[in-house]
Amino acid sequence: MHRVLTPRKVMAGAAVLLLTAGCSQETSAQWTRWGLPVGASQQSGNIGSLWSGAWTASMVVGVIVWGLIGYAVIRFRRKHRDEKPKQNRYNVPLEIMYTVLPFLIIGVLFLYTVRAQDAVMAHSGNPDRTIMALGQKWSWTFNYYEQDNPAVGAVIHNAGTIENYPDLYLPVNQKILFKIESNDVDHSFWIPEFYFKMDAIPGRTNTFEVTPTKLGTYLGKCAELCGAYHSQMLFNVHVVTLPEYYAYLNDLKAKGQTGEIPVNPQTTAVPVPSAKETTK
Repeated sequence: MHRVLTPRKVMAGAAVLLLTAGCSQETSAQWTRWGLPVGASQQSGNIGSLWSGAWTASMVVGVIVWGLIGYAVIRFRRKHRDEKPKQNRYNVPLEIMYTVLPFLIIGVLFLYTVRAQDAVMAHSGNPDRTIMALGQKWSWTFNYYEQDNPAVGAVIHNAGTIENYPDLYLPVNQKILFKIESNDVDHSFWIPEFYFKMDAIPGRTNTFEVTPTKLGTYLGKCAELCGAYHSQMLFNVHVVTLPEYYAYLNDLKAKGQTGEIPVNPQTTAVPVPSAKETTK
């Protein structure tokens, strides 16, 4: 018995091919993470689970809602021009359900959100490394506090500019305490693969602890609209082995980049145009 290819079957097959032909293995894997990049820190699993759970819950609720809408459209459709559906002033069981179910959904999401937040904001109390990320218009300065480490023996700094993105080196599988500071306006320190960001607020020190778990180079950025050159507040993140981390810091030390660059309000990475220049 031979199968007949109808136009409908041909169109359905073509649609499937169009949807899948342009998807690489990497893109397909990203769909399983609901658009997130591959996590590169120990803490990313908590946020990844929360993200996937929220999307799954949203999809389930969406399917149920659209299913009920479809059922109502088909089941109670008007059969005659003058026919009107039965009118009810209220339905107590339905109104109770419509009130209770959203609170249950919000309660479950809130519970898992708090659990994920507590996990990613937890401090061990004994970090392996301490680094300050100092945001200023419009770049980043990094201070590595290695003065008590015989392998380095100094505080090392690396300051970026709007023309030259700074490098941030992190040793893999090491607990790193970040101190987030700002020199001028609100910034936000963000490494997408870590599934985490922290605001840099003038006059306040924010902290978080992270353990990188995946070797590689990533792009960090500012996630807070902070001014004219906000899009240039980028930095390169290098997750390397511990010997490579020490080698990088000692190279900066040999170049004379020692000592802490402190928080200094109103310090900028590029000159601010004067009023005369802006009117030209």
